[in-house]
Amino acid sequence: MIRRLKIKYIVLALSSLFVLLALIIAGMNLLNYNEIVKEADATLSVLPQSRGGDLPPEAEDMGADKPLPPGMSPEIPFESRFFSVFVNGEGEITSAETSRIYAVNNEAAVQYAKKVLQKNSERGFIGDFRYICTNEADGVRITFLDCGRKLSLFRNFAAFSIGISLLGYAITAVLICFFAGRFIRPVAESYEKQKRFITDAGHEIKTPLTIISANVDVLRMDLGENEYLSDIENQVKRLSGLTGDLVSLARMEEAQKSVQMVDFPASEIIRETAEPFGRLAKSQNKELILQIQPDRSICGNEKSVSQLVSILLDNALKYSPEGSAIRLNFEKQGRKLILRVCNPCLSPITEEDLRHVFDRFWRADPSRNSEAGGHGIGLSMAQAIVTSHGGKITATLSGENEFMITAIFPA
Repeated sequence: MIRRLKIKYIVLALSSLFVLLALIIAGMNLLNYNEIVKEADATLSVLPQSRGGDLPPEAEDMGADKPLPPGMSPEIPFESRFFSVFVNGEGEITSAETSRIYAVNNEAAVQYAKKVLQKNSERGFIGDFRYICTNEADGVRITFLDCGRKLSLFRNFAAFSIGISLLGYAITAVLICFFAGRFIRPVAESYEKQKRFITDAGHEIKTPLTIISANVDVLRMDLGENEYLSDIENQVKRLSGLTGDLVSLARMEEAQKSVQMVDFPASEIIRETAEPFGRLAKSQNKELILQIQPDRSICGNEKSVSQLVSILLDNALKYSPEGSAIRLNFEKQGRKLILRVCNPCLSPITEEDLRHVFDRFWRADPSRNSEAGGHGIGLSMAQAIVTSHGGKITATLSGENEFMITAIFPA
């Protein structure tokens, strides 16, 4: 459990850090890109489109032609590299002006204009050129502004920011993994104390229970059969069973790392364990159907897997109605060995109930389950067994109110 808690802590911390860095990097680069677009559109708005792309010789003529936006340097229009293409009312490209740019000739300008006409948008990017379409008296003029330098700086900044973020993320990940054990140490210590308390308390409780049981036997010899003595004896047995289950669960969790794992014939062990439950099911007017693939092996602990089968079948028999059919299926699918136990439910189970079936002492219907004699620990023990084998166990609803437990083991 502590190992799983440590893994969850690392995953949660690294996921949160990744999302935070992604949002910061995306936000910075998006703002940077929007600023480039905004500045390019502002520059395009003051370029002398009405004169075929030629700048006037005097700066004051520039200002008279189109006033500069607030904050823009008067030199920006003169420093910009741009070209324009004129499209008449019939959609034909009639002229191209490329005197203000060296890297684009008239043929290339016409090709850029055709791409804009295909996109059918008033403004946007074609490669590294930002364009804007302006309506004139007898057609449309498409003006292109070279944004190559700024876009190159933007790409370099984006790559640099991503690289620095990944480097920082990697360093932080190493530190989180290194210090994760210290972060969860208080929880681990508390959990270990809890397990020790359960084990110690279980041993301490066994002595008075044994004495009470012995006294009941003595009183029965003196008084004969008595309903009060029978009630005491039943409750002592119930408390002894509960104490034994708690101690077994605590020991099972403690021994997860030390359990000896060897290959054993799982198909034979599961069948041998399940067959006696078939006779028990028959005595309760129920049917146990076994579907077990032969010659399947599990690398694990034979005794634990046998106990798992007993827990699942005992649970299915206790909480299924009379006349029902209980199915146990064991098969190999790909690289997984799957053990399933299905049974109709004695009472309806909701999706919310499925989230708690492996919790200790949890019961979907406490009144009826108490009559069945359950303690609410069996499925917790089943989960501990499957987890110790590196597997996964789930509870689902199949069909109309049919409860299904699925244990998956690595093949």
